Amino acid sequence: MTTRAWLALPDGRPDPALTRRLRAAHEALVTLGGPPPRDQVRTVVWDSWRRSLGSGVDPDGGAPPVDLLDGDLLTYRAAHPLSPVLPVIRRLLVEDAEADQMIVAVTDAAGRMLWVEGDRRLRSRAEGVNFVEGARWSEEVAGTNAPGTALAVDHAVQIYGSEHYRRPVQNWSCSAAPVHHPVTGVLLGAIDVTGGDHVASPQVLTLVRATVAAVESELRWLHREELAGGRPVPPNPRPVPRLDVLGRERARLRLPAGPVELSLRHSELLLLLAEAAVTGHGRTAEELAAECHAGDAAAVTVRAELSRLRRLVGAHLVASRPYRLLGPLDTDLDQVRRLLGRGAVGPALERYPGAVLPRSLAPGVVVARQRVAALLRQAVLTSRRPELLLRYGTLPEAQDDVAVWQTCLEWLPPGSPRRPAVTAHLHRLRRAPRGPLRVH
Repeated sequence: MTTRAWLALPDGRPDPALTRRLRAAHEALVTLGGPPPRDQVRTVVWDSWRRSLGSGVDPDGGAPPVDLLDGDLLTYRAAHPLSPVLPVIRRLLVEDAEADQMIVAVTDAAGRMLWVEGDRRLRSRAEGVNFVEGARWSEEVAGTNAPGTALAVDHAVQIYGSEHYRRPVQNWSCSAAPVHHPVTGVLLGAIDVTGGDHVASPQVLTLVRATVAAVESELRWLHREELAGGRPVPPNPRPVPRLDVLGRERARLRLPAGPVELSLRHSELLLLLAEAAVTGHGRTAEELAAECHAGDAAAVTVRAELSRLRRLVGAHLVASRPYRLLGPLDTDLDQVRRLLGRGAVGPALERYPGAVLPRSLAPGVVVARQRVAALLRQAVLTSRRPELLLRYGTLPEAQDDVAVWQTCLEWLPPGSPRRPAVTAHLHRLRRAPRGPLRVH
């Protein structure tokens, strides 16, 4: 392809007619699967749309997943080859990003966002589509987007507005280029600039390419320094086991050796130990019995269950006298709470498929379930963002929540096509017989 083929707006100016043509071609593809008229869509974009369609990306679906959080993200970033050259990226791109109304993102080779910096207002908006650190924006997951497509085709590329495959991100434009190790040629990741239409101008892609050249030059110098000084390359971080309890009748424990499906009782016990570890304390058999059974229960029963659990997951994970975790254990419940604590409501909602072990009657589990549900509900309500309220309203616990639907109606724009459906649903809720008063 010629250099011009990788540019979204060769003349540097957005065109409403181009947007209409792109949206018509996109609609034809996702509904009919047919090719667009000649010259309506750039080849690089059309090929990416077809790959996105073949990967099963939903053009109207939810935001990309967040793969790395908190400690896992920090450990992974610290060991990544692009970490030492971050000052170069900040000096060339990030320092002027706020004045230029841009977000600067650095990904790994799998499309996971490692650093997202720049204009604070734009970053706050971008949280709504999970354009956040730790999220995976590879093309097969997030559809056509500049960093994901740059990694897929191994070339610098721009994606303008409606060239994105997923409609929720068609208000953004982006320019990105892949970064390679200058000695081995290994693909390390991508550098991306995201913002409004002006980010699709040829000058921005030139700036991104120049930054990549400077980064690869710095990497070459660092490589020579390592050879001269004999400094070892940092090892890959050891994965932390994770317990999934949200929206699941029984927990799933993800271990380095593979996933383990737990019984409901073992799910409850391991979650209670993970909750206790947050405060740095263990639990006696009597304390676990009280948290695990609604009525009186003998501690000997809990000891027997914990003995079986230790045989199942390994004594290296769970210790006794008192019962406690021997190492880090992340939970999807804790991930949601951490995101809410940072004010990242959109990513938190994306990571919340449903209540904590909904079938469990264990008092300790019920408390954890009610607390995170209340935190999430309050965060969504106070966000006053219709897209988050609508997404939250699809959860079983929110479908009959009048306050949620009323707030959503109040903040939907007057011309929104969603208003009639929200109004009708709210009307049905108000006419329905009143059940027990909900407590949050």
